Formats: sequence, structure tokens, C-alpha cells
Amino acid sequence: MKPQLLKISSNPAFSFSVRHDKVAFFYDKWHYHPELELVHILKGRGTQFIGNDIARFSSGDMILVGANLPHLWRCDEEYYQKESLFFAQADVLHFSRDALGTFFWEMPENKALSQLLQRAKQGIIITGKAKLVIAKLLKQLTVAKDSERIILLLQILNAACNTHSTKTILSTAETHNWAENSNESERMNNVYQYILQHFQEKISLQEISDVAHISPHSFCRFFKSRAQKSFSTFLTEVRINHACRLLAETDHPVADICYESGFYNFSNFNRHFKLLTKKSPLQHRQMHQYFKAEK
Repeated sequence: MKPQLLKISSNPAFSFSVRHDKVAFFYDKWHYHPELELVHILKGRGTQFIGNDIARFSSGDMILVGANLPHLWRCDEEYYQKESLFFAQADVLHFSRDALGTFFWEMPENKALSQLLQRAKQGIIITGKAKLVIAKLLKQLTVAKDSERIILLLQILNAACNTHSTKTILSTAETHNWAENSNESERMNNVYQYILQHFQEKISLQEISDVAHISPHSFCRFFKSRAQKSFSTFLTEVRINHACRLLAETDHPVADICYESGFYNFSNFNRHFKLLTKKSPLQHRQMHQYFKAEK
């Protein structure tokens, strides 16, 4: 997928930005930017795409996205309905490595912080004690002024260095130069959005190639070179993630969920589900029922 280069709006009075968003749904275009992005989702649920990883997101999640790492958060369909009562809410921090100066990262005392920026190229999930600390600091940062902003930013980065409360999303860092062929961004975003809107239906290779305005053979090569996986694999992952949500959040029969997720063969659905989640659909549902009971 060719993501969009997103220009983060900046205030010349500040070296980095922090904001509180309350919107109908999160920005859902596949994009990247040179700034690192720390997101604490306060309300909302849907599917997140970071690099070539696909996963569910929900309220309480905290993610650190590295510089130029493509990503998007797409809320579930009910957020897009007219007169919907759902809304998405998050605290978002954007900062660049340059904000603190090159020498800052070369100081021996900041070795852990420098390593954090490298790990962020793989995307980082922040949990546990670190998440609680950072969530509080983000709230303070939204109203802080002057040098207090710098102090809070450093405290946030220091807390994120806690490897016991963090794990990387991608197995390796993204290495693509996304700035190349930027004129194709809109076309490939159309492909991405088409998949997200129609994954419950049958999508033929010819159909998706027509969306991209290239031949099926060219589309297959292009998609795999950018997403590091085939179109069919990507589509299957989107469908399985949707099935995971239905299994966890509804009491629909598993057979119905198979068809609601875009599969037309129950044994095929079971096989792909076990391959991607290492569990059967029933085991996935039972696990979430157990967690709900524990709460």
C-alpha cells in the first residue's frame, strides 16, 4: 500500500504538538509522517493498521508509532452511520527527533531514549504501569506551558522505555522510502478503503485491480512489494479480525459469523482462523468470556 505523507499541523510557538481529539471517527486514511506519534485511545474501537500488521483496537489502548511508519485507525461501521451516538476520543502527541536537537540523542545518559526511537520504527504497544503513568502525563501536557512541556515530554519518553510494559508490533522496522511515487497515494488509498468497505463480500482480483486502474498481474506484484504479503492474505487477515470482534462482542453463532466475515466455506474459515490466531473460533470466544467474567 502506498500511504499518504501527512503534514502535521504545527504551531510555531511550540516544538511539538499535543491535543485531545473528540471526533465522530478517527482519521482513516493510510498515512505516515516524519513525527513520532503517541496515541492513547480513550473511546473508540475498530481495526488498526500499522505497517503490515492488522489488529483490533479499543478504548484504553496506547500505541507509539515511529517516524515514517504507515498507519491508520479505522473505527467500526457504526461510527460512520448518520446520527450515530458513537464517537471516538484520544489524546495524541506528535514530536520529531529534531525537536530536542541532535546532540541530545547522542548524550550517553539518553541511550535508552535513543533506543526507544529505534524500537518505535516497529510500532510499540504500551501497557501496564507505563501506560498509567503516561496517560496521566499526557493529560498534564495538554495544558502545560513553557519549559514544563519539555519536562513532561521527557518523563513520557522515559516511562515508555520500560520494556516490561511494552512490546513491539512488527518483527522488523519498516525500511520503505514512502516518499517515492507520491502521486500514487490517492489511488492506493482507494484500494485500501475499498477492501475495508467490501471485505464481507467476494472481491475478485479483477475487481480490486480495476479500483487501482492497473492489470491484475501488475496489481499482485505491486501489492506484495508494498504490503509484504499477498492481496489474498491481507484480505483474509481483515476478515479474521472482523470475526474476532464478533466472537468477542456478540453471541452470534459461529457459523453465522463465518459468513458475516466474508467467508463462504466453514472449514476454510476454521482453518484460516486457527492459522492466524492459534486458536479455534470457539476457543477465542471462550477466552473473551473468561476475561469478562474476571472483570
